[in-house]
Amino acid sequence: MPSAKLIPDVSVLLKKTGRLLLQVAAALFLTSLAWVLIYRWVAPPATWLMLDRRAHAPMGLGYYGIQEEPRHIRYRFRTLDEVSPSVPLALVAAEDQRFLIHHGFDLDALTSAAKRNWNGDGKHIVGGSTISQQVAKNVFLWQGRSYVRKAAEAYFTVLIETLWSKRRIMEMYLSVAEMGDCTFGVEAASQRYFGKPASQVSPAEAALLAGVLPNPLRFRASNPGPVARAKQLRVLRNMRRLGGTRYVAEMLK
Repeated sequence: MPSAKLIPDVSVLLKKTGRLLLQVAAALFLTSLAWVLIYRWVAPPATWLMLDRRAHAPMGLGYYGIQEEPRHIRYRFRTLDEVSPSVPLALVAAEDQRFLIHHGFDLDALTSAAKRNWNGDGKHIVGGSTISQQVAKNVFLWQGRSYVRKAAEAYFTVLIETLWSKRRIMEMYLSVAEMGDCTFGVEAASQRYFGKPASQVSPAEAALLAGVLPNPLRFRASNPGPVARAKQLRVLRNMRRLGGTRYVAEMLK
């Protein structure tokens, strides 16, 4: 008799657990959907990385790891109308040359990066993320490497590619991308490094900012060394090869 009672009890428990999981999944989906829709029109007040940078100095910065004064975030959201046309062109030329034609993922770039990492020394990892994937990571997610975070990144990439325009994705990227310690977005970087607004940066300056993006804490736009200058020249060549600002004209409409 006890075993006969146990079977229906387990069945009821499984059903309740299943309903609870469905409710949690539905709540998470609706919350993420609302979050993405809000940012379609509203600028993010901050990102997780901004908060982390404000609280902790990156490894290698500071004096013996001691934080002597409060750290302040430099961040100003800008639309495409408020920056030089060279800025989105340079970002596309440096980071994701198929940005205007893919739907969030570039399988060719991912395959190429995987092959290079497989054949490499294991110390220099090459990324194959698109601008859309980087926006999903920078705007909505925490820092770190895990399968859970990569899955969340793919999920948010699909959402923003579905609910946002390419223009909005680019505006997010150029506004929140880290371009130096506690410096986020092209407006803050331009003011800090060049002493002028992002609407006035030259093609060479835009290429320099875009060129240091893979590692903005190592390569400084304020004092570029030979490696940063080489990256700048490579971005400039790609900008010309793409046809100049005409290439991104459709996105600027």
